Amino acid sequence: MNTFLMGEYDVIVVGAGHAGCEAALAPARMGLKTLILSMTLESIAMMPCNPSIGGTGKGHLVREIDALGGEMGINIDKSLIQSTMLNTSKGPAVHSLRAQADKQKYHTEMKKTMEAQENLDLKQAEVVDLLVEDGKAVGVVTKIGAVYRGKTVILATGTYLGGKIFIGESAESGGPNGLAAATYLSDSLEKAGIRLRRFKTGTPARVDGKTIDYSKTTPQEGDEVVIPFSFMNDPRSMEQIRCYLTYTTKATHDVIRANLHRSALYGGQIVGIGPRYCPSIEDKVVRFADKERHQTFLEPEGLDTDEIYVQGMSSSLPEDVQAEFYKTIIGLEDVKIVRPAYAIEYDCIESDSLQLSLEHRQVENLFCAGQFNGSSGYEEAAAQGLIAGINAARKIQGKDPLILDRSEAYIGVLIDDLVTKGTSEPYRIMTSRAEYRLLLRQDNADLRLTEKGYEVGLVSEERYQRYLQKKNMVEAELKRLEETAVGPKESEDFLIRMGSTPLNHRSSLKDLLKRPQISYKDLLEIDPGRPLDPGTGEPLVSGHIAEQVEVQVKYAGYIEKQLQQVERFRKLESRKLEEDLDYESIDGLRIEAKQKLSRIRPLSLGQASRINGVSPADINVLMIWLEKRRRQNGE
Repeated sequence: MNTFLMGEYDVIVVGAGHAGCEAALAPARMGLKTLILSMTLESIAMMPCNPSIGGTGKGHLVREIDALGGEMGINIDKSLIQSTMLNTSKGPAVHSLRAQADKQKYHTEMKKTMEAQENLDLKQAEVVDLLVEDGKAVGVVTKIGAVYRGKTVILATGTYLGGKIFIGESAESGGPNGLAAATYLSDSLEKAGIRLRRFKTGTPARVDGKTIDYSKTTPQEGDEVVIPFSFMNDPRSMEQIRCYLTYTTKATHDVIRANLHRSALYGGQIVGIGPRYCPSIEDKVVRFADKERHQTFLEPEGLDTDEIYVQGMSSSLPEDVQAEFYKTIIGLEDVKIVRPAYAIEYDCIESDSLQLSLEHRQVENLFCAGQFNGSSGYEEAAAQGLIAGINAARKIQGKDPLILDRSEAYIGVLIDDLVTKGTSEPYRIMTSRAEYRLLLRQDNADLRLTEKGYEVGLVSEERYQRYLQKKNMVEAELKRLEETAVGPKESEDFLIRMGSTPLNHRSSLKDLLKRPQISYKDLLEIDPGRPLDPGTGEPLVSGHIAEQVEVQVKYAGYIEKQLQQVERFRKLESRKLEEDLDYESIDGLRIEAKQKLSRIRPLSLGQASRINGVSPADINVLMIWLEKRRRQNGE
């Protein structure tokens, strides 16, 4: 193939899904000349699966992306058609925002943002070759021979790489949503020494909403007030669409069981490993055979289409079987399928071959992000894309990478899990994966991460000043509540009405707010100094600030305990390990530990302790070895 040079860039991003968009916007906004290449520009920020952003754990990631200066939160705020705060009956650590999106608008708004971004070029082309010279990524080659040279390359190929679509007995090369697969790049990556593996995911059918009997289903309304994902936006009221809840039936399960032999998954055609936490309907019927029904949500794909996403019903069964069992779902007796469900198999990287910066260990200047790293989900992809984009830019700038640890962000948990522990299946973030989740709430993501976003150059001065104002107002209000006291006389009637014990002596408002029966809003009744808006009579301290004050007061004891745990965590993280440490020479380490440590090259004892196959005994050996060496060196 004849090749020809078409351009030189600081950062080249391959793929324009949720990871690729963040990976390209970040360095461009940091002032670096950036190129993003996509097989089709119609797939920019495409939602090939569920039409939503956020959810349990995932909403935390979106808030963190926003606090660091990323785009996902801003984009979903522009394009949402329903919004719900999940888990409100539980504690604030697991409160998670989720929004239904107008899929076409989400794509359109992100494409407009990228087209308007200074320093960013968009190109439609299939990348077939990664250029590597002296162990360093230096550019890419497209299918027609165009060469783009780059100081860094970011791979964010999603499920396109070696993509194969399965619908029953039919199996053919293809990418998501009927698009073409990237069929050549995998060979180039393996020649460069990059280890690949095969994963699988899937998506339900889309059905014609006009053929659904919604009277048999349960409407699911959005919240009365829409809470935004972006800290730059304020809560608002808006007209929202409905989603609907329905269920499978015994007939559904009978049809599926009778046709399992025709499923690509159970027929043996699929070799890739699928996501444990998002199983196909065949998997559910087999694995949970005792369940009489499974719930499914009917989610509109947008305002200008009748297509409905049938959540929870992904499948690799043939289309005729799908047509039969979808009609056994309550309310879908006359349903017509618009797009059949399918499974997709694709190539991705061994995630433990990456550094915490998301740079590849063997190929310098090559960064990786998104489903290519073995994760699943739009939010996980965008979070990695943002970090990969930031660190590609910082490498060019000669600066240390931005690495968030597990005590700082869900993004830190996500990346540490992928890199340190590796993954044998598509990885999904969950609140249970974060051991410090009371500190890593979605409501305080801006207080945790805006400073870091400002330091790397992604947070604007306007946003930074808004953050400082919020931080100062929270601190001032906490101080005022501590300094403002009420006595038994003026508080007795109020406390009895609230179902709380009357006071015997004067007490600060802060101590009263610690009581479970009393909210910050309730305190207004007996708060002598709470400032009000003269126009509306509403408290000046409200919204995000009021929420932050209440959480910090009510959960102060638990937060203090977690801070102590973080302090112990940081002690292990501070014990650094040299990148070229010869683990084979350390007596007492087990063979498996030597092999894992030599491959992953942990930066600290803390990271080493989280590697699968490295035991507490191995960590003790390392600690003793480090202490002996310290004494020998007279440190």
